[in-house]
Amino acid sequence: MEVNAFTVAAFIIYALIILAIGIYSYKKSKSMSDYFIGGRSLGPWTTAISAQASDMSGWLLMGLPGAILVGGLTESWIAIGLFLGTYLNWKLIASRLRRMSYAAGDAITIPEYLQKRFFTESPVVRLVCAAIIFVFFLVYTASAFSAGAKLFNFVFGTDYTLSLTIGALIIISYTFLGGFFAVCWTDLIQGILMFVALVIVPFAALAAVPNISAVEFPVADINGIIVEYYTSFIQNSNGSFAWQTIVSGLAWGLGYFGMPHILVRFMAIKSSDMIKKSRLIATIWVAITLVAAVLVGIVGYIYLNSPENAELLASFNALGDSEKIFMFLSSSLLPALFAGVILSAILAAIMSTADSQLLVTASAVTNDMFKIFKKNASDKALMWVSRLTVVGISIIAYLIALDPNSSVMGLVSYAWAGLGAAFGPAMLLSLFWKRMTIWGAVAGAAVGGISVVVWEMVPFFGYKALENGASAALTLSTETGIYSLLPAFALALVAVVAVSLITKVDKAKVEELFKKVESTTVDSIAAKAE
Repeated sequence: MEVNAFTVAAFIIYALIILAIGIYSYKKSKSMSDYFIGGRSLGPWTTAISAQASDMSGWLLMGLPGAILVGGLTESWIAIGLFLGTYLNWKLIASRLRRMSYAAGDAITIPEYLQKRFFTESPVVRLVCAAIIFVFFLVYTASAFSAGAKLFNFVFGTDYTLSLTIGALIIISYTFLGGFFAVCWTDLIQGILMFVALVIVPFAALAAVPNISAVEFPVADINGIIVEYYTSFIQNSNGSFAWQTIVSGLAWGLGYFGMPHILVRFMAIKSSDMIKKSRLIATIWVAITLVAAVLVGIVGYIYLNSPENAELLASFNALGDSEKIFMFLSSSLLPALFAGVILSAILAAIMSTADSQLLVTASAVTNDMFKIFKKNASDKALMWVSRLTVVGISIIAYLIALDPNSSVMGLVSYAWAGLGAAFGPAMLLSLFWKRMTIWGAVAGAAVGGISVVVWEMVPFFGYKALENGASAALTLSTETGIYSLLPAFALALVAVVAVSLITKVDKAKVEELFKKVESTTVDSIAAKAE
């Protein structure tokens, strides 16, 4: 794609605004609580939009539309699962976690919350949880870096490695400086930009197709493969019932219960009384953006396959990457300056997740690893350890993302499954089940994380030779067609319950904690203290 001066200008202005917020927020981050949860001072709009923007990432504008473009409407079950998961997370977890995390010793990270929730001095649960966060967020952050590289490569024509470097440096800079304040305020801006972009692009594409009825189904996808039953919600390409796709798509919703970068927003809101308003804002934002992302894939299919767009289809096929459909439509249909602003939405989506992941991982390393062994470290020293951790993690994620063939969708699905299975059952039961114990939490986290790795990575069925001479592992995931999050979540849930029932619980302390959480004064006490 030829570089346009207006597009470049839009990107530069956007990046400067984000960096300015980071510099401003640097002055406000004076303590660990400020740097990691914003001093529990977020309002309902910032909490809602930043939580959802940090969740969706470049996956919403690249991974999901690309999957729909290639696979058809059956892939939209992922969007349905995510919508249900979003609502249930806000409904079941948000208010309860805000109150519980404060009542249980004012915890500021998920691992610290679990330790304090079970009244133990043992660092085992924090170390196990921090290790899981570190491993899977590395993959998650790598997915964001990969998406950023594809964006800069498409817009500026720079090679993949240089594109990856530019995107990573921008994200690292403002996360390093501003911490949670910078992340949440930039996520608010980015969430609004993502919303506008996703609504505009599919309608612009539809308006550009003079005769939709002339598009014939099925047609060949970008790989030249005929996709039968493209417009069916429930059928595979061979006409069979797509139960694996449906079940796996809905299972994505389970991941929300265990996403540290989303859960920490619930802990940071000023009062649990604001949760209801935030839930409404978040649910509407998610519903509209998910529908719009599905439309980008479907309308992109219609637009590219309309008879008058044969040359455009050839140009898109030359890119060899279905995840670039949103970029392609934006640059093809919109004026240069406006296209630059819309394409900045992809950068916004990438940033809004990568910054949150870096911050959560840094908090796990600093607060749940380093601080355990350096108990007397000052807040200032811990904040600098956190900032250096952001840099270190970014370097490793950068190395993971160096493969130009990395799939944003593939990396996100793996990390989402690992975090959701490891923390989802433990978080749910810790908030509502008084009989749960610390060892149940440890067992659930370990079983959930390990199960995802085994399901996705272990070649139980050998290897399959590929056309390029390489080989692919035949795993439980590839052979069953079931998303690893579903079986791993179930196994982790069983582990939490089974181990809790055979280990001891301090009933008196648990009863006292639950009474505090159910007290109407817990938020007012928190507000006075803060």
